[in-house]
Amino acid sequence: MLKDRKLVLLDDGRRNLLAGVAQLKRILDGEEGSFSAEQYIHLYTAIYDMCTQASPHLYSQQLYELYKEVFDDHNRSTVLPSLMEKHGEFLLREFVQSWEKHKLMAKWLNRFFNYMDRFYVPQKRLDPLEEVGRKSFVELVFDKLKSRVTSMVIGVIDDEREGQLIDRALLKNVLQVYVEVGGTSIDFYNVDFEQPFLKGTADYYSKKAQTWNFDKTCPEYMIKAEECIQKEKERAASYLHSTTEPKLFEDALFELIIRHEEEIMNNENYGCRVLLCEEKTDDLARMFRLFSVVKDGVLPISRIFQEHVNKEGMSLLKHATDAASREKDEKEIVGLLEQGFVKNAIELHDKYIACITNCFQDKTVFHKAFEVFCNKDIAGCSSAELFAAYCDTIIRKGGSEKLSDEAVEEALDKVVKLLSYINDKDLFGEFYRKKLGKRLLFERNRNDEHEKMVLSKLKRFFGAVFTSKMEGMINDIALSKEHQSDFEEYISNNSELKSPVYLNVTVMTSGHWPNFKNYDINLPSDMVKYVEIFKVYYHSYKKQRKLTWIYSLGSCIVIGRFDAKPVELFLNTYQSALLLLFNEADRLSYSEIVTQLKLSDDDAVRVLHSLSCAKYKILNKEPSNISISPNDVFEFNSGFTPRSRRIKVPVPPAEEKKRVVEAVHKDRKCAIDASIVRIMKSRKVMSHQHLVSECLEQLNRTFKPDITAIKRSIESLIQKEYLRRDSETANTYRYVA
Repeated sequence: MLKDRKLVLLDDGRRNLLAGVAQLKRILDGEEGSFSAEQYIHLYTAIYDMCTQASPHLYSQQLYELYKEVFDDHNRSTVLPSLMEKHGEFLLREFVQSWEKHKLMAKWLNRFFNYMDRFYVPQKRLDPLEEVGRKSFVELVFDKLKSRVTSMVIGVIDDEREGQLIDRALLKNVLQVYVEVGGTSIDFYNVDFEQPFLKGTADYYSKKAQTWNFDKTCPEYMIKAEECIQKEKERAASYLHSTTEPKLFEDALFELIIRHEEEIMNNENYGCRVLLCEEKTDDLARMFRLFSVVKDGVLPISRIFQEHVNKEGMSLLKHATDAASREKDEKEIVGLLEQGFVKNAIELHDKYIACITNCFQDKTVFHKAFEVFCNKDIAGCSSAELFAAYCDTIIRKGGSEKLSDEAVEEALDKVVKLLSYINDKDLFGEFYRKKLGKRLLFERNRNDEHEKMVLSKLKRFFGAVFTSKMEGMINDIALSKEHQSDFEEYISNNSELKSPVYLNVTVMTSGHWPNFKNYDINLPSDMVKYVEIFKVYYHSYKKQRKLTWIYSLGSCIVIGRFDAKPVELFLNTYQSALLLLFNEADRLSYSEIVTQLKLSDDDAVRVLHSLSCAKYKILNKEPSNISISPNDVFEFNSGFTPRSRRIKVPVPPAEEKKRVVEAVHKDRKCAIDASIVRIMKSRKVMSHQHLVSECLEQLNRTFKPDITAIKRSIESLIQKEYLRRDSETANTYRYVA
């Protein structure tokens, strides 16, 4: 078959191809329809034959050169002259159309030259035909017009920035030419359009920023800046290449925001501080949005916010301290502070937490604003103690406003949120546990559900370990009620044990409850009898348990038979035991009372003072002054005439704060030791710096440990041979298994 194929000479083939090219141009210009199948096959076959004929009639090289010549001639003689005559929008449209026609022309010619492109071009390692045509358009058309077209596009974009309507679709098509003429690279787009465009953008917004700074207030400036940045994003999404958007955004942001950061932030009339003072939430939110996309841009806002909140917080501290300084009674001072400072701190937190949420997108760095004033001591009281006292007041009686159950729950929720800012969470936990114990033992809480609700919130914020002992206390009270029912049944089943005296005992697990001050006193025989009855009952089914009686927490109702009328006296155990001594004697000296009861001097003075020198003078004292001394003598005051038939005789509170703080510091030492051992056990070898750092990180959830205390613990553990110093590096430790 190959021998019968007609030979195609170079001149004949060239004439046929040029005729085909001329027809293709007429088709592209719309002067006639597309190629017929016969015409397409004729041209394809002619090129195929010229590429496969035997030498010397193999014309592949000549056809390759002809292909380039066709494009060069068309671009030089037709495309470029037509474009050079156009201006403005007409030039842009003609520019796009010329590229579209070029692509169609290349598409058809590549079909005709397909065989050569598949075999001859790769064999000779020449540029593919599509690349040849593209280079021709770039060199003869694009390079000649790119400066004009780029300037024109930037001008149109500036017109749009000034508010004019433009043809965005046209701009997108023009810039697509910049992308496509680069083939697989977008270097033409980057170099010939993007670079001058970004420079023009910087110049444009630099001038605008100067004008707006002069004409507009800071909030107005931020509104304009935000609008411009948003429009640049829309512009980039509409017709710019995707790689331009971050660069465009960065340049606009730099010229409008970063370059003018100082003027925006610290403007004495409209800066961040003024916006905070005037509570301009919309402007603050806008400032945050603008600076949040700048690296570390939020930090100056957070610093100003922290300074502002701290200023208001310290003002609250000053007012609370001034009010407390006018009081002498410590209990009254704590009451004033927890109702004054804590309540105001909650209101301050509510005010600015709304600002953090609505304006600053709840960023963690802004929450640090509450840490400074929430950790200040006030009139000798720590914030941990005040928060615990406030919770106690709310749970016992709903605060000074007698809040409803829903309001109590809301108030407690706010307190727990504030607790997250204090460093001494363990100290709060101990104060709260102490007050919780008294509420549970003396039934001072309004609603058991409030107790459980607070613990659930504390558990969620600070973990199960934080609340485990408190939950155990509540569980002990529930079990004690069951024990009491069983005890009463036990009494009723043993007729010889029945008594007119009602005994109610609360059994507490020693590990759950705080350490209450307690001394074993010599109870009167009547009291001892009932204590022994309960011991027999309890050990009948709890033989392995040891009961330790805490008389300091007990309470009694004693009938005082005075000359005027009998009176029910609500007393603690010490008061009751002391008064019962006067059933056997008319007069007792201080030393006799202390000897018979085995009371400590401190407790004896407090109890005797409550019965003889305070509001209710149940005992007469000689001499009749208001202080208790070892030489005093006491007798029952039968002439005591109270107005009510029931009275509660209070006892001056013992100093508990010091013991609570000491207990917490003791627990902290154990916690530091445990943390160090736990870390070293898992790591085996650690440097001093890394050990201290990790220990701080672990313990920060409950308290902020002192680095000196950590160092002392390390030295102590080395002495106890839990750790040893590395022989090679003195600042490295090894765990001793």
